[in-house]
Amino acid sequence: MRSRMNIVNGPQVCQWALEWLVLAKLLKTCGHICTPVAVWSIVLRAASRAISIHAACQDLADAPCDQAVFDALVGGLPKTLPVLERRLNDSLTAHIPRRVLRRRRWQMAIDWHLVPYYGEPFRSRNELYHCRPHLGTTRFHAYATACIVEYGQRYTVALSWVRKHESTVTVLRRLLATIRKMGWKIRRLLLDRAFFSVDVALLLQQERLPFLMPVALRGRKPKKRRPPTGLRFIQRQKAGWYRHTLKRGDKAATVKICVAYRSYRRRGEKQRRTQKLLFAAWRVDGSPTEIRETYRDRFGIESSYRQRRQARIYTCTRNPHLRLVFVAVSLLLRNLWVWIHAQYLKEGSGDSATLRLERLRFKRLLEWLNLAVIAAMHNGATPCINDTS
Repeated sequence: MRSRMNIVNGPQVCQWALEWLVLAKLLKTCGHICTPVAVWSIVLRAASRAISIHAACQDLADAPCDQAVFDALVGGLPKTLPVLERRLNDSLTAHIPRRVLRRRRWQMAIDWHLVPYYGEPFRSRNELYHCRPHLGTTRFHAYATACIVEYGQRYTVALSWVRKHESTVTVLRRLLATIRKMGWKIRRLLLDRAFFSVDVALLLQQERLPFLMPVALRGRKPKKRRPPTGLRFIQRQKAGWYRHTLKRGDKAATVKICVAYRSYRRRGEKQRRTQKLLFAAWRVDGSPTEIRETYRDRFGIESSYRQRRQARIYTCTRNPHLRLVFVAVSLLLRNLWVWIHAQYLKEGSGDSATLRLERLRFKRLLEWLNLAVIAAMHNGATPCINDTS
């Protein structure tokens, strides 16, 4: 027989989300209507329905207007970016049990997330990140995140805004400093192919951080009747480990290259295909199969981006600080979803605990937030359109 005991409900989830946001101390009270709780409630409704702030305010009788919400957000945010990022990162992990997560070293993934942008910069051209054309533009608002990718603890623990002039090494160094300042211990870093470079390898070796990332084959292929060298020579070898030295100018970094295979089948085909994979590793051991399966854990950060898009706040503002806050809100809701499963909805305890994600899907949590905000900020009147012409 199904139990009717309510473990978690919508008002509780909304209260937890508001507590996490209010404790970040990003807003100030602007009158008796635009309180921090009221403003964050509107932001939560916009995120839960993936709409704009204007649409979130439109149907609520007791809500302030959208311009008042924007004024409260812009006026209350810290003026400097380091202070803003520090408070946002603190809010992401404020309620995670530190005695549990600081007790061991964690496997983390770091990646960049690009949001297409079609307008003009707010104050400086450095606000926008430029790369290859995608979705009709070459300009993006770029964000780098660090995420724990181990079972049951896939929290986003660090967020940073990437500017145009910043390299992968600069952003990686800033994220590592944020992680260590909050007390997290890194066991292994799983990086994307874009981080494959001499500078990144040297930085991680100086920091004594084990890493694993795919190899990017750059440059022209060797001409006919000329033997391949370097990474292209290793690419033709059997599965196993090979030593290689990355060089760029007067810089050099020695890493190990793992050659592995994966078998897959395309949709609509019966015959399976085989693909060769190359990974660059340092202080990471295992068979090629184990290395391949270890790197598969990195796609947990891709899942965090997919869920972030489900709680995306649509906006046309050019203010990059406000856009950063909206990204942090969506990641905070995802962290809240992971925290609820770890604290209330898991079966068992310790490393043998089993998660039951079907008990509370992320979309259902967003629906609960929307209903809780409506119950708190609407007087029950029927929504209508006033003819002011």
